[in-house]
Amino acid sequence: MSKFIDLTRIIENGIAAYPGDDETILRQSRHFDKDGYNNHRLEISMHSGTHIDGPMHMTNSKKHILDFPLENFVGEGVLLDVREQETIELEEEYKPFIKEKSIVLLHTGCDEKFGTEEYFLNNPVVTKEFAEFLVERKVKMLGLDSASPDRYPFEIHRILFSGGVLIAENLTNLDKLIDVNIFEVIALPLRIKADSSIARVIARVPE
Repeated sequence: MSKFIDLTRIIENGIAAYPGDDETILRQSRHFDKDGYNNHRLEISMHSGTHIDGPMHMTNSKKHILDFPLENFVGEGVLLDVREQETIELEEEYKPFIKEKSIVLLHTGCDEKFGTEEYFLNNPVVTKEFAEFLVERKVKMLGLDSASPDRYPFEIHRILFSGGVLIAENLTNLDKLIDVNIFEVIALPLRIKADSSIARVIARVPE
């Protein structure tokens, strides 16, 4: 038996977007009383809400998000509590927990500020040393409950992408994993020919 924790933000009309990105439009396009059925139409950037960045997002890679094997989106989870840290550095105590092919989640606590300018533009940043360690350890993905692992000019994105590490952004509910020792992350993008994808990200916790 397992229990599941949803780490995904709800997609709704006008969900807060990174400054300069297109607005999300979600509307009901058909109504049962009038049309005999219900339907909804969604117009959304692949970087709105909870999503997974692929290397095409910030490099000249030709690899769409659908070109990655499914196994890249599922792995043993590792949660690091980095709340109150403006700069997220590699600590010696992290190293034994970060295993090859794991999915590392950083609990920054920033999700409480989602939708604010501070959330999108003043996020904590991962150090180059930490990013290079994740590449060296061959982790599958780095996930955060913040808008990004870095800021302009986005060097950390490129370091991670160069090593095959995907990036999941705008997660939520990571506080529910603080006392969980063993869990699996399932972070599935759409099967879409795009640089990145909105995603449903969950944690599976054995009971």
